[in-house]
Amino acid sequence: MQTTAGLAGVARHRWWICALLLAATTINYMDRQLIGVLKPLLQQEMGWSETDYGNIVLAFQASYGIGLLLAGRALDRVGTRLGFPIAVALWSLAAMGHAFARGVHGFVIARFGLGLGEAAHFPAAVKTVAEWFPDSERALATGIFNAGATVGALATPLVVPLIVAGFGWQAAFVVVGGLGFVWIACWAGTHLWLRARHGVASPLAPVEAARKPTRWRDLLRYRATWAFALGKFLTDPIWWLYLFWLPDFFSRTFHMDLKGLSVPTAAVYVAAGVGSIFGGALSSVLIKRGASIDRGRKVAMLVCALAVTPVWFAPWVTDIWAAVALIGLAAAAHQGWSANLLTLVSDAFPRHTVSSVAGLGGMFGAVGGMLIAWTVAQILQLSGSYVWVFAIAGGAYLVALLAIHLLVPRLQRVDLAEAA
Repeated sequence: MQTTAGLAGVARHRWWICALLLAATTINYMDRQLIGVLKPLLQQEMGWSETDYGNIVLAFQASYGIGLLLAGRALDRVGTRLGFPIAVALWSLAAMGHAFARGVHGFVIARFGLGLGEAAHFPAAVKTVAEWFPDSERALATGIFNAGATVGALATPLVVPLIVAGFGWQAAFVVVGGLGFVWIACWAGTHLWLRARHGVASPLAPVEAARKPTRWRDLLRYRATWAFALGKFLTDPIWWLYLFWLPDFFSRTFHMDLKGLSVPTAAVYVAAGVGSIFGGALSSVLIKRGASIDRGRKVAMLVCALAVTPVWFAPWVTDIWAAVALIGLAAAAHQGWSANLLTLVSDAFPRHTVSSVAGLGGMFGAVGGMLIAWTVAQILQLSGSYVWVFAIAGGAYLVALLAIHLLVPRLQRVDLAEAA
C-alpha cells in the first residue's frame, strides 16, 4: 500500500528523475545524430549520392513514426518504469548495429531499427514529467530534459572525430550506442533505491496508474490532439533538418573537413540547449505570475516562432560565424518552442493518456520528418543550394502557432469521461 508519507517522500526526488530524463535524451540524440556528423566521411568512403543519404534518413523517419504510434499506447499500459529501459535497450542495440552495416541497405536496416526503439523516448519522458511535476513546473522540467537533445547534438561532433581518428567510424557507433546500457543501470538503481527508502518508486497514485489508455479514435475527436499533432508535423522536421544536414551545410558552404565542423556545429547546439531551458522557464514564469496556462504557453511559443525567422538569411552570409549566429538562434528558438509544445499534452490531457497523445502527435512529426528528408534531398540533388531549405525552416513555426490557436483558442483540460 502506498502511504501519503511515502508518496510525498519520493516526490522530493523529482529533479533527480529529471536529470535521468536529460541523460536519456542526450544519449538518444547522440545515437541519432551520429550519422549526420559522419555523413561527409561515409559519403566519400561509400560513394553515397544525396538520394542515397536521403533514403537512409527516410528509413529512420518511417520507423520512428511507426514506433511512436505503438510506443505511446504501450507505455500507457506498462508504465515508464519498465517500458523506458526496454526502449533504451532496443535503440542502443540498433545503434551499435550500424558498425556492422555495409552499403546503403545495411544502413537502412540499422536506421530502421534505431527509429523503432528511439520512438518511445519522448512519450516516456513526457509521461514521466506528468507523473512527477505540478503544472507550474512541467514546462521547465520538459525544457531541461529536452535540452538533452542539444547536449547530445553538441557532444557528438566534439567526441566522434576523436573516436574516428583513433579507432575508425565503426567504433564510434559501438561506443556511443553502449552508453544506453549505462543509463539503464542508473534508471533501475534509482527506482530500487526509492522503493527501498520510501516504499514506492513513483508519486503516481495507484488508482490512476491502473487506468487503461484511451483508444486512438477517441483521442482524435479532440481539437487539442490535432493541435499538438499539427504543431509536431510542421516543426519537428526543422530540427531533423539541423541534425542530419547542418554538418553538410557547413562543409558545402564553407569548405570544412570533419574536424573543422566540430566547433561551429557545437556552437549551434550550445545555443539550442540554452533556448530549451529558457523557453520552458518563460512560460513557467508567466504562469507563476498569474497568466493562464493558455496565455503562458502561447506567448512563449510566439516569442520562439518570431526568433526563428532570421534563419532565412543563413545561406546568404559569407562569414561562417554569422551563419552560426543565425542558425544558433533558430535552434534555440526551436528547442524553446518544443519544450512548450510537449507540455501542451499534459496541460490538456489526464496522465493515463499522455503517452498515447504524445506518441500520436510524435508520429505526425515523424511523417513531417520523412517529407523533409525527401524534400531536402531533392533540392540539394537538383540545385546544390540550401536557400529554399532555410526558407522553409524560417516560416514553419508561425504557421504552426496559427494552426494551434485556431484549433484551440483557449487551452484547457479535455473531458474524457464520455470517451472512457
